Amino acid sequence: MFTTDAVAAPAEGAPLGITSVARRDVGPHDVLIDVAYCGICHTDIHIVRGEWGPRSYPLVPGHEIIGTVVAVGAQATRFSPGDRVGVGCMVGSCGDCASCRSGQEQDCAARVGTYGDPDTDGTTTQGGYAGRIVVDQHFVLRIPEGLDPAGAAPLLCAGITMYSPLRRYGAGPGKKVAVIGLGGLGHIGVKLAVAMGAEVTVLSQTLKKREDGIRLGATDYHATGDPDALAGLGGQFDLMISTLSAPHDLAALLSLLTPGGTLVTVGIPPEPLALPAFALIMGRKTLAGSLFGGIAETQEMLDFCAAHGITADIEVITPDAINTAYDRVLASDVRYRFVIDTATLS
Repeated sequence: MFTTDAVAAPAEGAPLGITSVARRDVGPHDVLIDVAYCGICHTDIHIVRGEWGPRSYPLVPGHEIIGTVVAVGAQATRFSPGDRVGVGCMVGSCGDCASCRSGQEQDCAARVGTYGDPDTDGTTTQGGYAGRIVVDQHFVLRIPEGLDPAGAAPLLCAGITMYSPLRRYGAGPGKKVAVIGLGGLGHIGVKLAVAMGAEVTVLSQTLKKREDGIRLGATDYHATGDPDALAGLGGQFDLMISTLSAPHDLAALLSLLTPGGTLVTVGIPPEPLALPAFALIMGRKTLAGSLFGGIAETQEMLDFCAAHGITADIEVITPDAINTAYDRVLASDVRYRFVIDTATLS
């Protein structure tokens, strides 16, 4: 075991502070990574504040990790010291179930999250708000040349969260896609859908980010708070991706789909949403959910982003600004993701 500097929540709901955390020694299949950047995901805030169930503390969040390999295990052949790599939302799975065998490790019942989950050695995983991390090579991603490392960090969660449903449900030339919510997820979704060749519309609560949406590549932008605007969009979209984490009207959104269209939710509202059956069955519409992708699809996403010059729009902060950043995320006061410069920890 060894220790590394980190930023941790000492207890549920408590402010985060700089401390140290233990890491396991590098095993035969492991990769030791010097962390350079780690994105702040809204999930981090939910978890450290106890909103998604009890956790063990102290807890180091962070699952949008970019760094450099400094050592590898004797049987870790995929990476070498000096490689630039990333780690996303998971660091383990059973490796043998149908989901793992099909490259959908995110659906494995034994999936191990990057932080806050029981690890295979009985410890609790600790995430990327830290100087170093040890990860099984299977769950390490290669960061292509040409991607800005700080801007690439949010791709490890937000990027794959949007890429996976866009790919699965056929975003591309001749398709009309609506991205609902222009935040940390939505702004990357717009970039990805445009790069895939789709015609993209942003639906946001107000028009205050309209200029950004058009700059990112959307051809249209409408306020969901304007009933007249939504009424004029009925039956237009082949695919809609909802990033909304606040209560909303599913029936109203389903009415905007073409016959046979699909509404995918990647946001997590705090309460169950009402779903009138007629809103779904009229027009053979599909309501789907999506988490993030498997390791192979995440690497595919990173390669796609490199080919199309896609990174997140970010604000880089130092570790001592994390608590303020959390408050600003909750106030929607960031365009569009915070990324921690973890190199300043040491």
